[in-house]
Amino acid sequence: MLRVLYLVHDLSDPSVRRRVLMLQAGGAAVTLAGFRRGENRLADIEGVTPLELGTTADARFAQRLLAIAGAAALLPRRLAGIARPDVILARNLEMLPLAGRASTRFGGVPIAYECLDVHRLLLQNGMAGRAVRAAERHFGRKSGLIVTSSPAFVEHYFKPLSGIRAPVHLLENQVLELDGGQTGLPVRTRPAGEPWRIGWFGAIRCRKSLDLLSAFTRQMEGRFEVVLRGRPAYSEFDDFDGLVAREPFLRFEGPYRNPEDLSAIYADVDFAWAIDFFEEGQNSLWLLPNRLYEGCRHGALPIVLDGTETARLALQRGVGIALRDGRVDTLANRFSAFDGDAYRALYANLVKLGAGPWIADRGDCAAFVQRLAALRQPAMPRALPSLVANKVDCHDR
Repeated sequence: MLRVLYLVHDLSDPSVRRRVLMLQAGGAAVTLAGFRRGENRLADIEGVTPLELGTTADARFAQRLLAIAGAAALLPRRLAGIARPDVILARNLEMLPLAGRASTRFGGVPIAYECLDVHRLLLQNGMAGRAVRAAERHFGRKSGLIVTSSPAFVEHYFKPLSGIRAPVHLLENQVLELDGGQTGLPVRTRPAGEPWRIGWFGAIRCRKSLDLLSAFTRQMEGRFEVVLRGRPAYSEFDDFDGLVAREPFLRFEGPYRNPEDLSAIYADVDFAWAIDFFEEGQNSLWLLPNRLYEGCRHGALPIVLDGTETARLALQRGVGIALRDGRVDTLANRFSAFDGDAYRALYANLVKLGAGPWIADRGDCAAFVQRLAALRQPAMPRALPSLVANKVDCHDR
């Protein structure tokens, strides 16, 4: 059994829980270690007691650097009681220094670098950007694999800008389904007179989206409602709870378990908000968010923004509702004449695709663990990153 030490920046992140479940389903034994950032108990994983390395906070970069430096000094002592791992998986740039130190502590364990977002600091042209990329290149020099979630990250960052020269494994943000009983999409019926509902689920961090949806629902005078669930990034909003409470057609319904609660929460909405302006023109152009796969798997049509990787994938498969830009008039005009016939036509395309393109099953989990296990083999000569695709990427192409 492959032993994986998984180092994470945020133990409270539900996607960390999903990755641990994926590793376990693929046959790996996982030791989880990282920083606590908030108290989201729904992210806890049965049977896994994480090794906490400290506490960090959103939007406090200097504080996180100090926390990492402190953890690095104490790491050999903290790891003394765990078995030697076969592979170290480091989630995000800030965990690479700890991965290198842990690798040395255990006598040279191979490292995989998991990067699911490209932070804006990595893309700056000035001194700060060059310094952060240099740090990534330095601390990632021992990485034998890059794990990322979108081919656009490879094309726009890892090939032209990143200094890490390692093969790339594409692991899209698919819904984890391990029971083997893959089913089709749910039957959708809408009571006459009910408002259309847009679900914005997951990491809620985009103030521009919140402003846009607030203005849109007011303009549509109750024909549309927005349901928010997940983890708000309170550092990105002046008063998130107050903003939502003041909106007549928005409601926030708290966190949820992923993947256990997905079917129920998406059954309550007609559309999935799959637009993110958080790092507009950069990371938000390239990402393929969880909510795209979750919505399509559970029958919620994705609303996407033209020119993004999200729109490319959704429109290629005939299931997306695309906006030309992020103005409220554009959104209102797109939906001003939207009716049941338009909805049923798009939903029929979603039904034809079935669940397969949107899910990761035990076979995908096993393939990922096998790819990590291959890092134990003698290293091949380094070259520019080559894309090792999962089944969805093969399907697309």
